[in-house]
Amino acid sequence: MTFKVFILCVVATSFAAQYTDKYDDINLKEIVENKRILLSYANCVLEKGKCSPEGKVLKDHIKDAIETGCKKCTDAQRTGTETMIRHLIKYEPDIWNELATKYDSTGEWRKTYEDEARKYGIL
Repeated sequence: MTFKVFILCVVATSFAAQYTDKYDDINLKEIVENKRILLSYANCVLEKGKCSPEGKVLKDHIKDAIETGCKKCTDAQRTGTETMIRHLIKYEPDIWNELATKYDSTGEWRKTYEDEARKYGIL
């Protein structure tokens, strides 16, 4: 492999190492305050309903994000993830439990995220 090809591969891999930031400015407050919208996203990632374009992106990356501690997330995505997890644990435990069962059947990651939520006073 030539050096130029190697560099192109490294550059391509580094861009692929982060999720798209296309939806980083999504209004999470609107989602958590509107049960219909929240359920729409939940049903999308639970494969119980249709997905909006941003919901599809979420569904496509949620398992990887959970398993890697959101390593490929932008700062906005990390903050948004924390906001949503705290909200779901505190106000929507049924949705949280369904998501946890689907994407973390062993409970490994659920414990991590629930421990993090406890730091914010969310039980």
